[in-house]
Amino acid sequence: MTSLSPLQVSCSDRDPLHDFCVADLHCPLLNNNDYSCKPYPNVTIDDFVFSGLLTPLDPSQSTSGAIATPGDVNTFPGLHTQGFSFAQLDFVERGLISPHTHPRASEFVYILHGDLYAGFVDAGNRVFARVYHAGEVMIFPRGLIHWQLNVGRGRASALAVLNSEKPGFQIISLSMFGSGIADEVLEKTFRLEAETVDRLVKFFMPIAQVVKGN
Repeated sequence: MTSLSPLQVSCSDRDPLHDFCVADLHCPLLNNNDYSCKPYPNVTIDDFVFSGLLTPLDPSQSTSGAIATPGDVNTFPGLHTQGFSFAQLDFVERGLISPHTHPRASEFVYILHGDLYAGFVDAGNRVFARVYHAGEVMIFPRGLIHWQLNVGRGRASALAVLNSEKPGFQIISLSMFGSGIADEVLEKTFRLEAETVDRLVKFFMPIAQVVKGN
């Protein structure tokens, strides 16, 4: 009689097989869209230090008034196989990080200064949102739509940590109106006139192409 073993499913990045595996960004990606390890003799202390937050990106240069300075495997190779990534979020007054998801990670956000109206929507379409203040922490469950809006006076900033080195970042508006979905689908989904859909697609499509290029 054949015995059946339970199916085990991993819901996070794989465990490392070595002490570390610094991503070799100069080598082609492997078949599984992963990075090769940098040769051990070539690894230095600088591979484990990220200085990008010393000069974070300027949110005033973003059309939404908010921007993320990412620390991920592409900008910080020492994170490879460590199972997390992070970003500093900066906002001008009324700046918004639009509703989006991270399909491969939960997100922990610590507010450094300012006041953010932030929250998420669960699968039952229930909204969990309120204004958070400096020193508070919020959690966004994996894959759920969430956002952050600066509702305080002046600028705001926060530190986000995600439990994947490649969490993914999918902006809802760009996915709907900037990905090439047939207009009829959008018209029927959002109950919009064809002219309105056409206008939205013409607005979001160029933005989506820029984001995709990054």
